[in-house]
Amino acid sequence: MTQTLPAFFLADATGLDFLNSVATPVETPIDWLEDGEGLLGWLHQARLVPDDVLHDIQERAIPGELDRLAAQARALREWFRSFVRERKGRPLTPDDLAGLEPLNELLRRDEGYGEIVAQPSGNVPAFTFSRRRRWNSPEALLLPIAEAMARLVCNEDFSHVKACEGPTCTLLFADHTRGHARRWCSMAFCGNRAKQAAHRRRQKETGA
Repeated sequence: MTQTLPAFFLADATGLDFLNSVATPVETPIDWLEDGEGLLGWLHQARLVPDDVLHDIQERAIPGELDRLAAQARALREWFRSFVRERKGRPLTPDDLAGLEPLNELLRRDEGYGEIVAQPSGNVPAFTFSRRRRWNSPEALLLPIAEAMARLVCNEDFSHVKACEGPTCTLLFADHTRGHARRWCSMAFCGNRAKQAAHRRRQKETGA
C-alpha cells in the first residue's frame, strides 16, 4: 500500500534516509517499505532509480516478486541500522570492515559499466563519462541503496552520526552543522516539540 505521507529525507545522507524509511511521525509507526509498491515509491522519492526503470521493472515483475524484494530491503535496513547504531558517535576503523561483509557481498552483484555520452550542444567538453547500470532483475533495485550505504560508511565521519534526541523518535542523521550542535531530526518535528515541552515546564514551575 502506498503511503500518503511523503517519506522523510532529513538525514543529510541518503544511507541514513534509508534507515529512516520506517518512523513514527505521530503515534503510529509508518514503514515506507512495507511492500513492493512502497519500495518503488521510496526509490522514486529518493531519486535513486530512474522512473522509466521503476516502471519497466514493475511491468515485468511476477506476482509477489516485488513484495519479496521489499522484505529483503527491510532486512538489509535493519542489519545496517544495527551496524550504524553500534558505531555512531565514534570514527570507524579498519576493524569495522568485517562487519560490512553483507554490504560488500551485495555490492559485488552490481553489473555497472561506464559510458561516454554527449553533452548538450555548445558545452565544452563535448562528452562526459557516465556510470550506468544494467537493471536485469528486480534485485538490482537494491544496488543504488547499497551504494548510498557504502558512501555513508566511506565519506561520513561517524563521530557526527547521531540519533534524534526526541524521546520517541527513531530517526538518525549526519550532523553537518557548524560546531556539530544539531540535536533533532528536524526543528519542525522534534525540535518544536522539545521547545513546547520546555515552555510548558517553565510555565508550570512559574505557577508553582
